[in-house]
Amino acid sequence: MFKWVAAGLAALFVIVCGPAALAEEGMWTYDDFPAQQVEQRFGVRLDRPWLDHVQAASVRLSSGCSGAVVSAEGLVMTNHHCLVECVRDLSSSASDYVRDGFLTDSRADERKCPTLQAEVLIGIVDVTSQIFAASENKFGDDYVLAREGAMSGAEKSVCAGDPRLRCQVISFFRGGQFKIYKYRRYADVRLVFAPEFTASFFGGDPDNFNFPRFDLDCAFLRLYEDGKPATTPEFLVWSTASPKPGEAVFVSGNPGTTERQLTVSQLESLRDVVIPMTELQRSELRGRLIQFSEQSGEHRRIATDHLFGQENAFKIYYGRQLALVDPAFMAARRKEEADLKARLAADAKLAAQVGDPWTEIEQLQKPYADQYVVWRQLEASSGQGSELFRYARTLVRGALERPKPSAQRLPEFADSRLPLIEKSLFDGHVIDPGLETLYLEFWLSKTREYLGADSPATAMVLGRESPEDLAQRLVAGSRLADPAMRRALWAGGLPAIQTSTDPLIQYVLKTDALSRAARQLWEDDVAGPIERASERISRVRFAFYGRNIYPDATFSLRLSYGAVQGWTYKGDQTGPFTTYAGLYERATGADPFRLAPRWEQARARLDPSTVFNFVTTNDIIGGNSGSPVVNAAGQVIGAAFDGNIHSIAGDFIYDGALNRTVAVSTVSVTEALAKVYGRTALVKELTGK
Repeated sequence: MFKWVAAGLAALFVIVCGPAALAEEGMWTYDDFPAQQVEQRFGVRLDRPWLDHVQAASVRLSSGCSGAVVSAEGLVMTNHHCLVECVRDLSSSASDYVRDGFLTDSRADERKCPTLQAEVLIGIVDVTSQIFAASENKFGDDYVLAREGAMSGAEKSVCAGDPRLRCQVISFFRGGQFKIYKYRRYADVRLVFAPEFTASFFGGDPDNFNFPRFDLDCAFLRLYEDGKPATTPEFLVWSTASPKPGEAVFVSGNPGTTERQLTVSQLESLRDVVIPMTELQRSELRGRLIQFSEQSGEHRRIATDHLFGQENAFKIYYGRQLALVDPAFMAARRKEEADLKARLAADAKLAAQVGDPWTEIEQLQKPYADQYVVWRQLEASSGQGSELFRYARTLVRGALERPKPSAQRLPEFADSRLPLIEKSLFDGHVIDPGLETLYLEFWLSKTREYLGADSPATAMVLGRESPEDLAQRLVAGSRLADPAMRRALWAGGLPAIQTSTDPLIQYVLKTDALSRAARQLWEDDVAGPIERASERISRVRFAFYGRNIYPDATFSLRLSYGAVQGWTYKGDQTGPFTTYAGLYERATGADPFRLAPRWEQARARLDPSTVFNFVTTNDIIGGNSGSPVVNAAGQVIGAAFDGNIHSIAGDFIYDGALNRTVAVSTVSVTEALAKVYGRTALVKELTGK
């Protein structure tokens, strides 16, 4: 599929990187949405009540996805691939819900998703001035502590100790703006419906980031309060009408991360340091997961979502690297940067205040390159996906951090973050020893390879054991798979941790000082100075571009606008819709184009002209998965689940001529629920009929 990418990217680099958003570009915050721009573009007026309503029905999931409330009784629509871990956790060797689907006949059948939390944004408070004031003229540890203290204090003040709420200070414009996002949180989230994996991901890896698509990539959850379905008067009305070509549509979700405001030198470090290393490791890990999957049917069931995640990420970062090595793209970014510098130079007063943050960031790229691998292996990616290791580190660090005042802790252990940490620790989660050993062994072997066998850090991490033997010993001896054990260690604090005989707890106790040192060096010498310089670049952008720019994605709620529309590339036209008829034409009977048995049996009952998947010009990125696609009337007409091949470098660029969001239509979901799965009650709840 990537033979199309390089040529496709070259076509859009010539128009990239202007200071103001072009066409449908933009992941806009709800408190600064360009409603007038939308009205000029589409003739559609979105007033404040419309925005408030859609915001109140939008959901952020702790799985890194989005969703929408679609009934007054807490029903939430999202993507199947956002919940596949939950579906796997609820499965067993006797009941494989990933393979066969998860269906419920009554509320009593709805089952809690371990570790999953849902959040609805209910307020936004700008705290930029107090964050800046707290850290002014401070450097190193003093800067970090002052800033984290101000953030923690602001979060605590806004949420006022209400356990139903979560407050999070979010940085926008690379540290140029800070806002508290106040969420209503739901810790009890239960699975209502999930189709078979083959139905949700029909076409598999070959079709990923392609269109036409034929995927029922949707699933339903329910929010619960006090053991009962939550009352949710703000919900999106479910549309049973097909989307129309050219109609204005809006995607409300939580895009994860974009890098559209990085400097050229930062992009070069991504190209030369970060992506090559992560792609090499990801490729090898993918191979190990494939080998693990082929050992048995049970292994295949356990590793399905893990393998999907690795394959998806590999394609994304491969596309990003293609963008970064394209001379036209980098030339466009250099020109944009030069233009902004020239405007600054013409403003003597602002130039004197700001200095030259671009040069500062460029000079910081050498320590970035020198320290990146150490920081990555010892801190950022330690454990390489091992849940048991994550539990052990959270327990050890929690025991060390919680006795401190909230403002002096590691940021992830601030008071406002503790409820989600505790949920992830205490909820039951399926742990497979074989998969855990695979992840730990891989991390240990890569750490030795990248840091060197003679490195003191390697000696600390491995001792005199091989990666294989150490991983096997740590996993086989650990009892952290038991939620009761994790809860007891958390409650017991540092004394319980220090006296624990669990080998993983003792291992983290022994090595955590090394990891913390790598983190401290990174924050002091790299991340902190870059953030301070980036703040000043943001001031320049604000001064000259004002509200014509939108912040990079930060997994915070955004609204994008666009239209239902196909595209033309090199004379080839791709229409905006696929239908059920196309699904059956595409089915071959062999994976990944094999139909689930229910779909084979239901063919005669289905309307072949039903719009299945569709594409829009909305600007989205990872994290938008599950986001509702909403029409101008505020009705949900679909759920976004992917992008097309041309959007694969959306981390850095957007082109309205080629970039497309791929969504599953609500009309196809309704048809499938009624005629494939027989979910009459669910259809009635959605449609009121």
